[in-house]
Amino acid sequence: MNQSTATTSKPSNNADKTLADSGFYWREKNGVKLLVCKELLEAGFQNGFSTRLGGVSPFPANDLNLAGFDEDSDENIFENRKRFINVFDGEYSLTTVWQVHGDGVKVVKIEEDILNTEQQYDGMVSDLPNILVGVKTADCVPVLIGDIATKAFSAVHAGWRGTVESIVPKAIEKMKSEFGSNPADLTCAIGPAAGCDNYEIGQDVIDAFKANFSNYKKLFKETRKGHALIDLHLANKDQLLNAGVKKQNIFTAPFCTIARTDLFFSYRVEKKKLDKTGRLMSVIGQKN
Repeated sequence: MNQSTATTSKPSNNADKTLADSGFYWREKNGVKLLVCKELLEAGFQNGFSTRLGGVSPFPANDLNLAGFDEDSDENIFENRKRFINVFDGEYSLTTVWQVHGDGVKVVKIEEDILNTEQQYDGMVSDLPNILVGVKTADCVPVLIGDIATKAFSAVHAGWRGTVESIVPKAIEKMKSEFGSNPADLTCAIGPAAGCDNYEIGQDVIDAFKANFSNYKKLFKETRKGHALIDLHLANKDQLLNAGVKKQNIFTAPFCTIARTDLFFSYRVEKKKLDKTGRLMSVIGQKN
């Protein structure tokens, strides 16, 4: 893609300034709008967090559903993916996995790994050129990781189950064992997800975090007996810090998917209202 055919937005109001201060900016082409982590891009990694804008899916109209095959046609999803990938500079192949809310991390090393998208994992690591690894979300936390030294990279789907099972630290461990990554060399972007002011969970989730997080109290805002709001953005940031990532190399997008259904799909909101919802996609690969 020619660089001049896509646009990036500059801070023009308080919301844009907050976004820029968080380390992100908007990128748009032909109506497809996505969020880019500036620091990851400058570290040498093409990256993007999709929005629902600029597609062909009826959710209710013109939505960029990038997965959700059980609730949309294959033709719509493939067209949406083509539009999404076309926003990026260069030529890329996209590879994904069949997500199961677990803690498995797939290593993508050869062509067969790229083509096989039916394996059950919730994270991917690679150092191959000309590919984008992508995870799908609709309230869960997407985390993108790039290693400036080895050029290895990772995309992780961290819902509350995956967060409890430490999938992000496990992805970093996989980068260390497969590619020799040093956590001090990693740049990490935490994408739009259900936020602490809106994401209420029950006693079962509270108990799971109590059993796995020594600092669990700071993640919760109690709403009523046996229920609390949970901050999964903060939980995953803490796990990155504990894994050895430098604080200044972690960037968190200032968006809640539940609060901003004008921009993002939200399973919690739309599944109840429409009995269906689309899926966002967050991708990363080496910049070419």
